[in-house]
Amino acid sequence: MSFLPATANDLPNGLNSARPVGRSLASLWAGIVLGIVLVAMITSVAYSARNLSGLTLFSPMILAVVAGMVYSNVLGTPVHAKAGIAFAQRRLLRFAIVLLGFQLTLGQVAGIGFGGVGIVAATLGATFFFTVTLGRLIGVDAKLAQLIAAGTSICGASAIVATNIVTDARDEDVTYAVAAITLFGTVAMLGFPLLAPLFGLGQHTFGLWAGASIHEVAQVIGAGFQNGAVAGETATVAKLTRVAMLAPMVIALGLMARRGSTDASAAKPPMPWFVVAFVAVVALNSLVAIPAQVHSAVALSAQIMLTMGLAAMGLQADISELRSRGLRPLMLAFTAFIFIAGFSLSLVKLA
Repeated sequence: MSFLPATANDLPNGLNSARPVGRSLASLWAGIVLGIVLVAMITSVAYSARNLSGLTLFSPMILAVVAGMVYSNVLGTPVHAKAGIAFAQRRLLRFAIVLLGFQLTLGQVAGIGFGGVGIVAATLGATFFFTVTLGRLIGVDAKLAQLIAAGTSICGASAIVATNIVTDARDEDVTYAVAAITLFGTVAMLGFPLLAPLFGLGQHTFGLWAGASIHEVAQVIGAGFQNGAVAGETATVAKLTRVAMLAPMVIALGLMARRGSTDASAAKPPMPWFVVAFVAVVALNSLVAIPAQVHSAVALSAQIMLTMGLAAMGLQADISELRSRGLRPLMLAFTAFIFIAGFSLSLVKLA
């Protein structure tokens, strides 16, 4: 057993030196289990809280972030749970993003027409560029600005999480971006249906506007179906088309992050495994008829894993760090919200 590594704390006997290794592996495994159990408890609280009066407008993902933050900043997060929390924050979130591909087919994208796809793509690109540029001008940290831009232009919390895999921002930045996007997405969900008559929007055009501009998938569905079945279906397809654009956006951000790097390995074009898997799942879902029950089960699994991942982020968020960001990022998120609403509405009216 002489091949075992020796350290200053090891016993001379090589066989005995294996025991700390075994104990460390057991401790790591126990920490992962403990962390996942804690994350699952926070997730359960989020799902239960959603049934309370006044909280039904918020998705479990958002409530999980808040519950995780309250727990960690009031009670403190156990050190031995860190490994499991990190597992939920990274592995579960990435797998959940892959499962989102089962909500989209190429046929659904074709359903809103070439013009609809063009409106969605133009709105996404313009909003992202506008938000990142404005963030630079008003002094918001570049990584935080990218997270806010992704959440506003693509698909809310899911896009923020996926974008952070290549931007590698701090957990507090992710939490801040999720909170800001949730705030203005909720305002859009409640306010946009009231504006439809004012702007003279029919069900199809309203659905296209809602799907191209509102942040979260759940918020889009809530706003769309308030104005009728056609509006809801159109909004959902338009929104899922934005979700499909998550993959190329993440790749583009990875290229931007590596531009000018002197590290040859870092300069290689990034291809995160979850992006490839997401595209593959969309293709599979387009070619193979998957039973509705399976679709429902996969959608629920994706939502639970996303909620667990965001609960893990909340558990690692420091409220004092969030306060240190100040109001500028919030102003950036608000301005981006106004921009995407106005820009997409202009395109819809001109189409």
